[in-house]
Amino acid sequence: MKALTWHGKRDVRFETVPDPQITDPTDVIVKVTSSGLCGSDLHLYEVLGPFLEEGDILGHEPMGVVQEVGRDVAQIAAGDRVMVPFNVSCGTCRTCTEGLHSQCETTQVHDYDNGAALFGYTKLYGQVPGGQAELLRVPFGNTLPIKVPDGPPDDRFVFLSDVLPTAWQAVQYANVPPGGSLVVLGLGPIGDMAARIALHQDAGQVIGVDLVPERLERARARSVTVLNLDDHAEDLSDIIRDHTDGRGPHAVIDAVGMEAHGSPTAELAHKATSLLPSRLAAQLMERAGIDRLHALRLAIDIVRRGGTISLSGVYGGMTDPLPLLTMFDKQIQLRMGQANVHRWVPDILPLLLDGDPLGVEDFAAHHLPLSQAPQAYEMFQKKQQGAVKILFRP
Repeated sequence: MKALTWHGKRDVRFETVPDPQITDPTDVIVKVTSSGLCGSDLHLYEVLGPFLEEGDILGHEPMGVVQEVGRDVAQIAAGDRVMVPFNVSCGTCRTCTEGLHSQCETTQVHDYDNGAALFGYTKLYGQVPGGQAELLRVPFGNTLPIKVPDGPPDDRFVFLSDVLPTAWQAVQYANVPPGGSLVVLGLGPIGDMAARIALHQDAGQVIGVDLVPERLERARARSVTVLNLDDHAEDLSDIIRDHTDGRGPHAVIDAVGMEAHGSPTAELAHKATSLLPSRLAAQLMERAGIDRLHALRLAIDIVRRGGTISLSGVYGGMTDPLPLLTMFDKQIQLRMGQANVHRWVPDILPLLLDGDPLGVEDFAAHHLPLSQAPQAYEMFQKKQQGAVKILFRP
């Protein structure tokens, strides 16, 4: 089959690899029909190379049609259309039954003391072959893949793999009261969708902050109040307080993470780490990684006293200092974590079957053949051609 594989920093290739095989009686093989390019994939493209090996298959946002099932699979059959969550979760352990699928005790990556394995996401999360490929082996065939109806286009369901549950969890964790105010820092796919969900759930005011014109326009078109960071680099906090009765918003969602704008020192550290031999770089990033905390510090400054910060952006550092005195003094509540996909699907799926209130059918800015993935990664990384969200068609 053909797949997108990693070969080094900013070096991903569309090439022929062995077809996946059923290795456990509960495995299924899915013929991928759509697969997303996620902002988290850029971490692999840029800074997480020490935890990858040449030839690793990337991607964690796939859906498709079941091609083959193991002998013990009874819940789905060949020909079924399925969405595949990015968490590799068993669905039956203690944490899964508590709705914490991102902490699945069956697939936890003990070598790194990390939570559940993820598709296509480094040794840190199990080194499981990913879904930017023509075929994908999916374990736990009775509980992991989610059957979706035939008929509507892939775009109606593919975002259930990551974007929708990640944004939904971010909004749930933000806990905005009815009619309350929310600031979303970063209007990439997760921030954009989180803003849409918050408005759908009757937030009174949603303010989105970014510096990419195409992202700002997309959010404005969905009734989000937008602020361009380039225009308010020095007075953003004051402007937001002016919009929220002088107090700041009830909640802030940080949908930026370690790709944040505004910290040249941390950016230099990331680049320097990538120049080290892979073993040394891995040890440094694992124990003393430096994140760009500009967005998180901004969230702490902006949110009102007694408010909530919800982190959906991925952070990877271990030694970054936080202003704990300020957080304590303002009585800030902080929630975070990988999205628990299965936990939120029952809430989200009905919205995808009854109209399209969240605008998923036109959410992707580009649909490209998987063969163009290397160029798409570069375009996405450089924020060119309005590449807010890209879907591949293997």
